[in-house]
Amino acid sequence: MTVAIQTNQIAKGYGKTQALLPLTLTVPEGAVFALVGHNGAGKTTLIKLLMNMLHPTSGSATVLGKPTAALTGADFQRIGYASENQELPDWMTVGQFLSYLRPFYPTWDDEALVRQLDLPLDRKLKNLSRGMLMKAALASILAFSPSLILLDEPFSGLDPLVRDELIEALRPRSLAAAPTTAQPTILISSHDLAEVESFATHIGFLHQGQLLFAEEMTSLMARFREVTVALNPASAATSIAPPESRIPESWLLLEQTSIAARFVHIHADAEPVAAQVEEVFPGSASLQIEPMSLRGIFLALAKSGRAPAAL
Repeated sequence: MTVAIQTNQIAKGYGKTQALLPLTLTVPEGAVFALVGHNGAGKTTLIKLLMNMLHPTSGSATVLGKPTAALTGADFQRIGYASENQELPDWMTVGQFLSYLRPFYPTWDDEALVRQLDLPLDRKLKNLSRGMLMKAALASILAFSPSLILLDEPFSGLDPLVRDELIEALRPRSLAAAPTTAQPTILISSHDLAEVESFATHIGFLHQGQLLFAEEMTSLMARFREVTVALNPASAATSIAPPESRIPESWLLLEQTSIAARFVHIHADAEPVAAQVEEVFPGSASLQIEPMSLRGIFLALAKSGRAPAAL
């Protein structure tokens, strides 16, 4: 596996405040890696460390095989970055802005992007809506076909139509047009779980500066299941809650009434769910196992407060 991003116990603190706890992360080349978490979780801090906009308190990172501290102007011809709070030269028109950037990048080609994103070339950036401003920012990095794209909350505050247009602009760059076509690596932080679920290949969850887990999207979606158990009222054993010692560690948020029990299973692809249910609720009448959305998974994790080691 070729690696696009590698961090080794990288951390960032401000005095007594630890914005990012020691974090080790590997992002393979060609991945679309979604970095999710609440406000203040450390997502922006991590992206700025990777861009060498911040210097780590400890640890290190490499981007496209080069230490972040050693990145030069030439390296940024291969790295695209856009943020929800990014400052653009608002006195320029969209056309002037793109024309200004063109000489810096030998691979620059914005013609198709201008059409696809319906960019008004004659309007000043300061007069654009938030959605159109993010379109211009995205076009300014996609136009030079970077090997690595870092996007910090690009969908924040945008209406659904604009979000869809931005994702469609990104999607061809995350899906190979041909087996020999080299695809860029995309690292995207977002609160919009439904949107990243539609095209991300990998996902990482940051919580209070700590990386709880990072894995392939298919693996995450395969192992989480919502389980509903229909209990047999005739069985006295199901009328009371089971002791904690009988509940598997892979069960989250167990709720029980006299007729049913519901929980989230975090390793449903690897553990015998039916056998576990029979052990905890002997004589149960039926069992229903349903896939979960990404939003449902993260709500379950947030509500459970499960320690990282148990995931």
